[in-house]
Formats: sequence, C-alpha cells, structure tokens
Amino acid sequence: MLEAKSKRFSCLSPVCAHIVQIHALPHIMKKLTYALSTALFLALASIATAISVGEPAPDFTLKTPTGEEVSLSSLKGDYVVLEWVNPGCPFVKKFYNAGAMQAFQEEAQAMGVKWLSINSTNPDHREYLDADASIAYYAEKNVNSTWLLDEDGSAGKAYSARTTPHCFIIDPEGNVVYAGAIDDKKSADPADIATATNYVMTALASTMAGEAVAEDRTRPYGCSVKY
Repeated sequence: MLEAKSKRFSCLSPVCAHIVQIHALPHIMKKLTYALSTALFLALASIATAISVGEPAPDFTLKTPTGEEVSLSSLKGDYVVLEWVNPGCPFVKKFYNAGAMQAFQEEAQAMGVKWLSINSTNPDHREYLDADASIAYYAEKNVNSTWLLDEDGSAGKAYSARTTPHCFIIDPEGNVVYAGAIDDKKSADPADIATATNYVMTALASTMAGEAVAEDRTRPYGCSVKY
C-alpha cells in the first residue's frame, strides 16, 4: 500500500510534468514582467537624464594634466566642442592613431572653436591614465585640444556621456546645439574615416553660418565610458 501511495504522488509521467509547468507559469510570467519593467524603467531614466539639444549646457570645472582649472562657463561667447575620450578604447585609437581627430581639432580651432577632450575614466580602471601618462599621450599623439581629467565622472554624468567618443557642441550662448557621434561609420577601422559623414564638423559649419543643424542628435558609438 505504501508503494501504491508513493506512485500515486510521483510526478514522472509527461502529463504530470505538464501540469507542474502550467502551475509554475504565473510565477515565471511575474518574474519576466518584473525584469521587463525594470529594463524599461532604466531605459526611460536614461532618456530622461540625457542632455537635450537646445538646453543650457551643464557647467563644470575640470583640471588639465598640468593642474590648470578650466570651466565651461569661462568659454561662454565661443563655440565649444566636448569630446569624451579614452586612449585605451579601440574606437578612440581609430581616430588618434590615424591623426584624424587631431586634424578635426585643428580645423575647428582655425574656425575659432574651443575643443575640450574629456577623460572620465575611473582611476581604479586599468585603462586610466594619470596626469603624467596623459601628458605623455598628449605629446606623442600631437593632440590639438585642451585635455581634461574628469576622475570622479561628474562632468560625464552631467552630460550622460555614454561612449568614447561622444561629442557635444555648445553655442556662444551656452546651449547645446549638437549631441551624438563623431561620424556615421560605426566601426573601429581607420579606413572608414575618409568615407564617413562627420557629424561634428558638419554641425559646426552649419551652426556657425547661422543655419539650423540638420542632424542635431545622433546615436553615439564606441566603448562605454569607464565611470
């Protein structure tokens, strides 16, 4: 009788297993709904905190590798490009090893634009460059911008900077007129630079000519910022 009772409550048959799966379905759906809701909340939060074109650019004060303080507010009256950078990122290497980003910086400077390259890499990350290493990289690559260290990530987070590179253009009134990628070729191959549409340089030319920027927000690509 004990054996019969044992068999009665066993669940080895396909029918019984199917019944168990049906009973477990509400629990699975509840977990799935929670996961999807969390993902949606995070996505909406990211959108909500992103800098919008036309809004005032958040001010910040950062130091160069030599210790000089630079405030965005001190550059009001000028066009400013913000470029998030991390020399250890393959997408950054694409531009700097080829000398392309330096050429863009030089061209922008000739237009009277102030170009700030901001490194928000956390000091505990293996790709972090301290002041001395930053100075060495700057000299080796002949960088033509003002290099700034954002070690606590405050400036990057204020702009919701997500990738390296991630670029913003700020007009003389202090408003964001462009936010997004450097160009439209989402690859780490330097060969793609020549055939790419450079969003930043195109946006600069338009806004400085008093024209509306046709593509004022694009999706940035590259490595994640190492906050």
